[in-house]
Amino acid sequence: MDERFDGFVSERLRELGRQYERARRAYAEGKGHPQRAAILEELPVDDAGRAKLVCRRYAEKRAVKLEADGKPACFDPDHTDCVGCLEDIRDGIVETW
Repeated sequence: MDERFDGFVSERLRELGRQYERARRAYAEGKGHPQRAAILEELPVDDAGRAKLVCRRYAEKRAVKLEADGKPACFDPDHTDCVGCLEDIRDGIVETW
C-alpha cells in the first residue's frame, strides 16, 4: 500500500483513540462518584459478611471479603478482569447474586 495512506490511517486511528479516552474520562467525571462506603454497604453479603460477586475472571459466583477501599481479597492487579471488577465495585455497578 501507499506509505502516505498508511500514515494517514495510523494518524486517524491514534486521534480516534485520543478522542475515545477524552470522552471516557469526561463521562466518568460527569457521572460523579457516589459515596464508596454507601456502595459497599449495598452489596449483598452471605452469613459470614462476604460480598456476593460474580467473578469476571472465572465467570463464577463468589463470596469474597472486601477491604475498606472495596478491593476483593482475590484481586490480581495484573489481570484486566480483576481491574475491571474493582472499578465496577467502586462505581456501584458490579454484578452480584
